[in-house]
Amino acid sequence: MEQNKKNWIYYYKKYGIYIFLTAVFIFFAVAAPNFLSAKNVINILRQVSMFGIVVMGVTLVMIGGGMDLSVGGQIAVVGMVLGYLMVNLKVPMLLAILIAVIVGCIFGILNGMIAIKLNMAPIIVTLSMMLVLQGVAFLITGGYPITGMPEQFVLIGQGYIGIIPVPVIIFIIFIIFGWVLMNKTYLGRHIYALGGNKEAARLAGINVDRLTVLIYAFTGFAASIAAIIMVGRTNASQPGAGSSYPFDCMTAACLGGISISGGEGKISGVVVGVVILGILDNGLVLMGVNSNFQSVVKGFILLLAVAIDCYQGKEKK
Repeated sequence: MEQNKKNWIYYYKKYGIYIFLTAVFIFFAVAAPNFLSAKNVINILRQVSMFGIVVMGVTLVMIGGGMDLSVGGQIAVVGMVLGYLMVNLKVPMLLAILIAVIVGCIFGILNGMIAIKLNMAPIIVTLSMMLVLQGVAFLITGGYPITGMPEQFVLIGQGYIGIIPVPVIIFIIFIIFGWVLMNKTYLGRHIYALGGNKEAARLAGINVDRLTVLIYAFTGFAASIAAIIMVGRTNASQPGAGSSYPFDCMTAACLGGISISGGEGKISGVVVGVVILGILDNGLVLMGVNSNFQSVVKGFILLLAVAIDCYQGKEKK
């Protein structure tokens, strides 16, 4: 009986997410009108790209034993800062983008430093930061969006290189970077070690505080890139942008096999998790399903993924 349990978890971890992806794809291909149209496929790829870039950052934090729920607030503030600089202050586009990226990285660094210096749980630090940043995003313009971005800037979110949308290319770059980092470098091994056992990693000579700040800074960088693409795609800076990202990112990561307790998971699995959520969002919209029901579905998926992860952890003990 014990062996059967272990086999079930083993096969789920190895094949479950791919079976789930196939089932979801087939279901919406049959049930959702125009799901397989070229226009809709490109739309899915664009949406998945912005979301997936942020998930790459959150994934590194989770593998390192942390959590970042502030990414939605980071996206909102970075987007508003970017729009304010370009439209209201007429700052040159490249300089405005650079400042926006630096702002995003600073938010990530703050998350890491506060968690370390005050010895606070990352989930509490980033949840608090999420609330602060959401408020700041609305305070910048009193809750009004900023529109009228430079024509060249809009190409970041709406342009193509050949037949491939620019956001998709940026997402692919993040995937390649994440895979190489976590599978081919000492830094990736150190991140796994940090999430597996922080004290053991410290005793092994890893500067765990510096590494923690580094991975939170990367998450801020990823969130800022996603914010830039989002503003370019919509041609507007919205103070409420990214509000669903914190828990959606956690859902995609957990669905992709990232352990909620850290130290375990693969970039390839996370990419599949991102695609599944993208297909779910798109397919349910095409079917005219109420957005509140979409939240119910994603909440159930998160609960199920975390429950299986906890079950696996219990079986290992």
